[in-house]
Amino acid sequence: MITETLLGLVEDEQPFIVFGRVQGVRGLLVEIAGPLSQMDIGSRVVIETGDMPSVPCEVIGFERDAALAMPFGSLTGVRRGCRVVVQSRRGAVRPSTAWLGRVIDAFGVPIDGQDEPAPGALSYSLHSDPPAAHRRQRLGQTLDLGVRVLNSFLPMRRGQRVGLFAGSGVGKSVLMSMIARNADADVFVIGLIGERGREVSEFIQDDLGEDGLKRAVVVVATSDESALTRRQAAYMALTVAEYFRDLGKNVVLMMDSVTRFAMAQRDIGLAMGEPPTTKGYTPTVFAELPRLLERAGPGEGEGSITAFFTVLVDGDDHNEPVADAARGILDGHVVLERQIAERGRYPAVNILKSVSRTMPGACDPIFLPSVKEAKRLVATYTDMEDLIRLGAYKSGTNPEVDRAIRAHDAIEAFLSQGKEESTSLSESYCRLADIVNGLG
Repeated sequence: MITETLLGLVEDEQPFIVFGRVQGVRGLLVEIAGPLSQMDIGSRVVIETGDMPSVPCEVIGFERDAALAMPFGSLTGVRRGCRVVVQSRRGAVRPSTAWLGRVIDAFGVPIDGQDEPAPGALSYSLHSDPPAAHRRQRLGQTLDLGVRVLNSFLPMRRGQRVGLFAGSGVGKSVLMSMIARNADADVFVIGLIGERGREVSEFIQDDLGEDGLKRAVVVVATSDESALTRRQAAYMALTVAEYFRDLGKNVVLMMDSVTRFAMAQRDIGLAMGEPPTTKGYTPTVFAELPRLLERAGPGEGEGSITAFFTVLVDGDDHNEPVADAARGILDGHVVLERQIAERGRYPAVNILKSVSRTMPGACDPIFLPSVKEAKRLVATYTDMEDLIRLGAYKSGTNPEVDRAIRAHDAIEAFLSQGKEESTSLSESYCRLADIVNGLG
């Protein structure tokens, strides 16, 4: 193992030094003159600024006789003529099992104050292709998430990819923490993309907790970091998940959020001169989204990546471009609604607007009639809710509405769950069946 690691590290090194010069700077773009044949799209370069810290960059395009690069940080100190050294012709990382329980940045560097873990033997490209469709395994068995509303109404199978659609402040992070604490999985990979710096420590310490962190790898890129860094953090999270999947582990990947990944890609595209399309998003946003999301799912072996991608809906508009594109790619969507959260019911999942595309196959056939009946009762009550609250509905007018009214409080209590609670798959089904059967 040690020999393989050393050989891999030698392979990553450039056989000779390749460098160019800064030719110009346009906004966030750095024009580099030099041996363009030694630079690829995705090559990592470092601008040497002399007295100031070096500036790492990534090549994102070419124009006439120059390579175009974007920085991972600030361009302070960069001037025309600075030497630019090509470090690597591809972005890669060497994850290992020592990464479990650690918090890392978009480059795989620990930011939790502990020593850097030993690199793994195999090099994983940050921009790897999704597994071939004809070689992928089928979805696995139903995954116990420990959250009643998901276990009963929106069951997930191993390898499924689901979107959590919600506006800001509706409870996405809390729902993610409940899944991370309670789901039946071997490894959790959590990508916090463009997150507020204040919320990172709160999520890790309060929501995830010490026990949750022990079997997790957390990848962080805060909102103040560059668009290139935020985008790379998303690629890093997928790469780490792929590593553990290849070890035969059942991985749960949670990324918060895909929208911020799309915004980072939009910023990169606009800097490149791409034309803005719907709501300012560039064409490469909608080209990169499926490449990113398709990397999750079943692998070619025993391992799988069950993925939860949060999608921030702008102004609670669930048909905005990124949400619409993600919904068409993923295997289901969970809609968190502000009106439900304002009533004090958490998780604020609207079961009528949410869909798991593995239903009814993911549900226990014995309890499927109870799930369908409970959902029908919720739909009936929702249709008549305004009349019921106004007192315009007279009891006895419609037996089905009467049943829905009697079941409403019990179902609402069932759907509500505290952050510290955990309910198994079988217990979720049994509790829901008791509510339905108790109505006669």
